[in-house]
Amino acid sequence: MNNSIAHYLSVVAKRTLWLLWGLTTSFGVLAGEVTKHDDIVWAEASGRPLTVDIYQPNSASNAPVVVIYHGGGWLINNESVMDSMSAYLAGQGGYVVANINYRLLPDNYNTTTMNEVVEDVFGGLLWVKAHIAEYGGDPARIAVTGDSAGGHLASMVLTRGRALETDGFGGDSLGFSPTWLPAGKTAEQVAAEDGLAVQAAVISYGAFDLLAAARGGFETKDNMFWQFAGAEPRGIFGAGVSVQNQPDYYRAVSPIYNIPQATAYQLPPQWHHVGSLDTTTPPEAVQDYVNKLKAAGHPARVTVYEGNNHAYMDTGCIEALGSCFDTHAVPVLKDVLVFLENNL
Repeated sequence: MNNSIAHYLSVVAKRTLWLLWGLTTSFGVLAGEVTKHDDIVWAEASGRPLTVDIYQPNSASNAPVVVIYHGGGWLINNESVMDSMSAYLAGQGGYVVANINYRLLPDNYNTTTMNEVVEDVFGGLLWVKAHIAEYGGDPARIAVTGDSAGGHLASMVLTRGRALETDGFGGDSLGFSPTWLPAGKTAEQVAAEDGLAVQAAVISYGAFDLLAAARGGFETKDNMFWQFAGAEPRGIFGAGVSVQNQPDYYRAVSPIYNIPQATAYQLPPQWHHVGSLDTTTPPEAVQDYVNKLKAAGHPARVTVYEGNNHAYMDTGCIEALGSCFDTHAVPVLKDVLVFLENNL
């Protein structure tokens, strides 16, 4: 964990106050055009309901779909930080948008593990595929997106969405048991059908290497996300598992170690973007990941936005980062719409 991440965490800690008195949003695009379905419960995990907000353009009929995973270091935030982005994509692009929640590491008395977070993400996507037609969406045309930690989770869909097994992460392959499965199907059957396949991905300043993050102090008090979440620092896989004794666990949840060769499995088109001022997920790290994707034969590219810092896709303004959604995200979202139009 480096000082830049610590700085970002101190910024995020102030988010609640900023949302109360400094918020600027783009919900005007909803007026008369989009219906928002709030807090739809799609599963329950360890007694905690998991929800999704669906933005449905009123004219939607078999429309392409965007599934969003929020950021926050896997420790803080919920889907509300992606409200403005969701509204924009639905109102300006005509997409049915599923802005989805997942468990955070501090949930269930600070016992949630990273593989369970991934299992929620996988289960949420399967639920969307099974139900999005009820909201005018086409389950055969889906893009996933996410920012920062959410970019990591969207990338896990691409790189490990076929590593499913009923026994979950305790199995020999360190596979995942999705939190929600279609009725009558096992995790293995979903994997055999490539049930988590999507048609495109937009990754916003993503994180790709949790092995390196753990070695850098992610699981310690040096990572102030734990403090801001009100949780005691701990191993992300629970007691008895550490980066020293089980590094394979950390590789299994790190997209950078799980990129398939295109000759074995072709990933969908990916567009990555990052701000030139980002020191949390710096342009060089994003470029390195994209280079690895391209070397494996996958269609991928990266755009660096001059003057943007971390978290510029978030709802509202983040004063300490000098960014506001309307100023810094909307120009990027115009490019996102072009990418999606060409790939969905």
